[in-house]
Formats: sequence, structure tokens, C-alpha cells
Amino acid sequence: MTSFFILVFHYIKKSRFLCSLLLLAGAFTLGSLLGILTGTLSPTKETSASVQSASWGLSFQEEGKRPAGNATIDDLKQYNAYYASDTDEKILYLTFDAGYENGNTPAILEALKKHQAPAVFFAVGNFIKDNPDLIKRMITEGHIVGNHTMTHPDMSQISSMESFQKELEGVEELYTSVTGEPMTKFYRPPRGVYSTENLSMAKELGYSTFFWSLAYVDWIQEQQPSKEEAFQKLIPRIHPGAIVLLHNTSSTNAAILDELLTRWEEMGYQFHSIKELTEA
Repeated sequence: MTSFFILVFHYIKKSRFLCSLLLLAGAFTLGSLLGILTGTLSPTKETSASVQSASWGLSFQEEGKRPAGNATIDDLKQYNAYYASDTDEKILYLTFDAGYENGNTPAILEALKKHQAPAVFFAVGNFIKDNPDLIKRMITEGHIVGNHTMTHPDMSQISSMESFQKELEGVEELYTSVTGEPMTKFYRPPRGVYSTENLSMAKELGYSTFFWSLAYVDWIQEQQPSKEEAFQKLIPRIHPGAIVLLHNTSSTNAAILDELLTRWEEMGYQFHSIKELTEA
């Protein structure tokens, strides 16, 4: 009888051990998945452009060097998509996501003008409709207004070309009504959420898709980073060929942009038009 209870005791201990292993494995798998989606893990074969749906993410591995993305520069080329330029030259491309206007865009435009830095403003439909004078100023001062969709949805959930096209054409029509000109076909997926099907549809509609190789958390209005926090992210991580993503709604960006561009210039960087990537 004693032997029987000893066997039962060992079985229970073994079962608990196996359960613990299973729980740890499950936690690791979930953690890995979250890491892939947020860009905190180095890219693997599963995070290449062959993935069906993902959030654009980056892994910074060396200061001053281009980070690894969900997909490589070559992976994205087949879709006319970009996240950085494959160059050793100290050039960078400035882009701003413009979801709405809260008074910070004029200061951003002043800083860009001072440094003769061309930028792309990826605008949502309501931004164009509500701010025609700002749109006209952007064009007059040499910037490009790109397409950030009509309603800022999760585009990876849109499977039909008709619905996908509607999100982009609505912005095009607003832009033409304000400027009298056709819109430059540059597209950025809202929140960087994409699928390979989306990338193919954008290409079919004549669009180039732009992700980014440098950004920081600047879009939360109630938690704007300090100047020091912004510089800690944006100065050491700048790299040759960077596509920089900033948000026009950030009061921090409005306050620091002049000094930020000056600091980058002192590091030897020049500001180029993102058109270079599509014309290469």
C-alpha cells in the first residue's frame, strides 16, 4: 500500500511539472507573437512580406544603423513599397501622418521651410476637408500630400478591391477639389497595419506604399514626450536612408522640430524628397 501511495505522489509531481512546462510554452508563444507584431523581436521567416497580415514593426540592433523591419527592402520592392533607402549616404526622408489639426502643423511647416526640408504629409480625408489652406500651403512650399485613407480603418480587414479603392479615391477627390490637381499616389496604411493583399491592391491602383524606419510614441495627446525623451529616441537611431515618421498633432514635434533638424544637419544629414525612392 505504501508503494502505491509513493507512485501516486510521483505521478502528481510529474503531472504538475508537465503542466508547468505547457504553461511556459504557451506564454512564450504568445509573447513571441506579440513581439513580432510590435516589432520588438528580430524579424524571422515568419515576419517576412509573405505574412498575410501584420503591424509594421522595427528591431533596432545597432546605433546609427538601419533597423530590421517586418520585411526587407527587397521583400517590399515587388509591391512598390518602401521602409528605408538602401544607402550609406547620410540622407533622410521626412514624413508626417496627419489625422487632424490641433494647431501644431503651422510650426512644423515653419521649421521645414527654415531648413528647406521637403516632407510628405499622409493625410486622412477629414484633414484635407477641414484644412484646405494648410493643404495649399504644403503644396506651395514644396511638400507632398499623400494618402492615409478616407476613414483610417484597419485596411488589412478589407478584402475587396472595391472597398479598398473607395478608401483611397475618397481622399483623392477631396485633394483635387482643394488643389485642382491630381493627388500624388503615395499611400501609408493606417497604424502600419497591412497585408500582402493590400500591398498588391495598392500597387494595382498605381500607388507606392511607405512604411518607416524611425518613429517614436508622439501621437498620444495626454502623454506627450518631453524634449529630452524625444531626442533620446530620434538622435541615436537616425541612420542613412531613414524614412522618418512623425505626427503633425504632436506639440512636442512642433516645439523641437527646428532644433531636431539642426541636430541632424550637424551630424551630416541632408533632407531629400521621398520621390527619389520611386524614381530610382
